[in-house]
This record gives sequence, C-alpha cells and structure tokens, in this order.
Amino acid sequence: MPQRKRATIREVAKATGLSPAAVSYALRGMQVSEETQRRVRRAAAELGYEADPIARALASGRTGMIGVLCGSLEDLWQQSLAVGIGRTLREKDHYALILDAAGDPDRESTLARQLRGVDGLIVQPVDPAAAFWAQLADSLPIVVIGDALKDARTAAEVVFDNHSGVTMSLEYLRAMGHRRVAVLTPTRAGTPDRPADRHVTDEAQRLGLEIEVVTCPQGLAPATEVARAILGGQDRPTAVFCFSDSIAYGVLMAANALDLHVPRDVSVMGYDDHPMSELLGLTSVNWNLDGIVQAAVRLVIAAADGTIRRRRITQEPFLRDRTSVGAV
Repeated sequence: MPQRKRATIREVAKATGLSPAAVSYALRGMQVSEETQRRVRRAAAELGYEADPIARALASGRTGMIGVLCGSLEDLWQQSLAVGIGRTLREKDHYALILDAAGDPDRESTLARQLRGVDGLIVQPVDPAAAFWAQLADSLPIVVIGDALKDARTAAEVVFDNHSGVTMSLEYLRAMGHRRVAVLTPTRAGTPDRPADRHVTDEAQRLGLEIEVVTCPQGLAPATEVARAILGGQDRPTAVFCFSDSIAYGVLMAANALDLHVPRDVSVMGYDDHPMSELLGLTSVNWNLDGIVQAAVRLVIAAADGTIRRRRITQEPFLRDRTSVGAV
C-alpha cells in the first residue's frame, strides 16, 4: 500500500483560509487568537500535518525546546507544575526539557548553565539570589515562577504575592486562637532567606505569635521524620504551618503515627493547595496553578520569539478553608 504523502503547511493554510505565516504562528501559539489556534490545530490534525522539527530549527535558528528547571520534584505541586507546562508547551508545538535541582543550589547552578542551547527557560528557583542568574539572563530568555531573580534581567516573572499569602495564613491561625506555631520551610540554612521566609518572622512578631522556623525536606518520609520530632516534644505547638503541601502531608502522617487528632490535638496548614489536599481536607493557600502554567508558557514562547520585554504577573493567594485547622 503506497505511503500517504505528508501534508504541507500550505495545505493547512488553504483549508483554514489563512496564510502559511499565520498557520505557522498559530501552531506555535503566538500572535493569533486562541480560537484561530484551535481551528488551525484541528485542520492540521485532520490533514495529518506534522511540523518537521529539523527543518523548522534550520529555518528559524530555534530548536522548539524549552528548559523547565524545577527546584525540587519531590514536591508534588512542582510535579504538577512541570506536567502542566510540558503538556501546554506540546499543545503549542514546543517541547519541554524538564530538570530537577533536587533542592540543591549548587546543582541548580550547574543545570541552569547547561541549558544554554534551549530557546528559553522556565525556572522555579531554589536560590533566587544566586549571582549566576544575572549572567545567564543576558544570554537566555528566562521566565521565573515564584520569587524574582535578584539583579537578573529576566524576560518575564510570574511571582507569588507572598506578603499577602503569609499574612493571610498567620492571621487566619491567630483568629482560630493559635499562638504557638511551628513553621516548616524547604529553604536550606545555607540558602539566603526567601521573601516568604523573611516575612513570616516579621508577621509573627506583629501578631504576637510564638513561632519556630524549621527546615524540612519535601519528600514524604523525611518530612514525616521532622514532623514527628516537633509533635513528639513536650512543648508541642498548637498549629503547624507548612510552606509546601508536600511537607504538610508528612505532618499529617506524623500526627497519625503519634495518635494525635487533626485538628483537635494539632492543626495543620499548607501553602500551595495541591489537588490531593482537597481529598485530605488540608487547609491551604491556592495560587491558581493552571493560570501560572498558561502565563509561563505564553511568556516564554513570546520571549523566545523576541516579542516581549520584561513582563511581571503577580499571583494573588486564595485561602482554601477545609478541616485540618480548628480552634484552640
């Protein structure tokens, strides 16, 4: 049986009534409306059109590859972020090269420097204050998620309003009667404090809360171990506020192992509202994961194509009040 001839971009253009250039833009998710993008992709699928990545790279000087550097893929929220970015890039005819810094600033620096061959980089940094970001941003379009990179001219930022998020969380715990709160953060002692870590200390002082900030891994087993040490002591806090829902899951495991009832014996609160948190009844802070994914992908593609300069989007927090926080 003769092999079917590969459809061309001109055939897709003829089927949609657009120019080949407009079809090319639509397939790359840029400069045309979402409705036009959907119409072009539908026609391309029906005709069996597939872009030749080698030919496109030779013609444009670009690879279609976007680096995605995650702070730690032990964190379930970052896993969801990476999956969402990869899927959304593929829908826009790009590909994700996903790498894991494993919470290690030195590893993050090494991996970031090795990504110079990609068209752009999306990063949720372990150490946003590291000096190498400024140099890298001069040669590679970078879109940062979470915390802004110090002194780096990034193409775009999708930053969290941690000031509002931390204030909202601590005020909520205080309103429920909590005065002694353990704060678990993935930030390592050797890494400069992130904005959320700095603000939690200031806000606790303002609200008259007694807090203990403890570094905690994001993997379930090590997070459970850290939480057991905190909850098993004589002067147990009435609430544990975690800068990652993955850490909060470890606290829930530790409470269960110690036969402590949540929230009667101890309240637990997360900070990124992973989808699993709704099932577990974990009170958390939602940052609109889908919105972050869509914004980051849109911005990095535009930056790679040179159509934007310096754009900042601020994500506002929303409290998801469930069953894991109770009144003292």
